[in-house]
Amino acid sequence: MNPEEIKRYFEHNPPPKEVRLTEWANITDTQVFLRSCYLTIRNFSGPVERCPAFWHLRDFYLLMKKAQQQPALSEENPIGEENTTQQNSSPQTDQ
Repeated sequence: MNPEEIKRYFEHNPPPKEVRLTEWANITDTQVFLRSCYLTIRNFSGPVERCPAFWHLRDFYLLMKKAQQQPALSEENPIGEENTTQQNSSPQTDQ
């Protein structure tokens, strides 16, 4: 996959405005993030695989693809993440 393929994907599947990329990285405006990545990649003088902006763009793309597939799974299984989170936190509150 290359930056142009990712760009075409996001043109047809726009991401939500805010996304939590990792525990320490919260994207508050995904369109600004995408434009910044595209611009930095375009101006990078080395191979695209060595560009940190491409790494971030690829990670974001993979996260969005994974999130797109997960709603289909949770529709099949009525016990969503919310129920498992509540079950996991219950024993901690009882102590």
